[in-house]
Parts: sequence; C-alpha cells; structure tokens
Amino acid sequence: MAKVDIYTKAYCPYCTRAKALLEQKLAQHPSLHITEIDIGGDMTLREQMIERSGGGYTVPQIFIDDVHVGGCDQLVALEMNKKLDALLAANN
Repeated sequence: MAKVDIYTKAYCPYCTRAKALLEQKLAQHPSLHITEIDIGGDMTLREQMIERSGGGYTVPQIFIDDVHVGGCDQLVALEMNKKLDALLAANN
C-alpha cells in the first residue's frame, strides 16, 4: 500500500488542489493511504515538515512512501508526465 503524507494549512488553494488530485487517485489505487498533517498554528509540526522536506517551508509538502515529492506543482507535473500512478502503485 502506498502511503502519502501531505502537510497542509487551512485556506490554502494549493493544498486543496493537491488533496483533490490525490483523492481522485483513490479510485485507481484503493489501497492508497493518505494522511493529512495540518500545520496551522503548530510550530512543532511546521518544523518537522521543514526538516523532513529539506527546507521546504511552503504548503503543501507531499511525501509518497517517505520520498519527498515537493509541492502541488510537482505533484501535478508528475500526473501530467504520467509518473504519479507508478509512484502510487510501487508498493501495491
């Protein structure tokens, strides 16, 4: 099962777009497990996100099976280049 962690904040249109794309992928990858980590107001989670992403301080920050994918633009680029499904299916 592919595991996706997505760090988000409320009222973030990029977070909303990334989450919508990942939720669409649930139909193709029913064993996909998505964990949303809301960093809004939690400096500890924000620091964890920055450290884990190697300095990424904007949201969303997305990880697939503990591999840092990047943000919304990078996730959409993976989808447009037909590489996202392979990443999500890697452990199925």
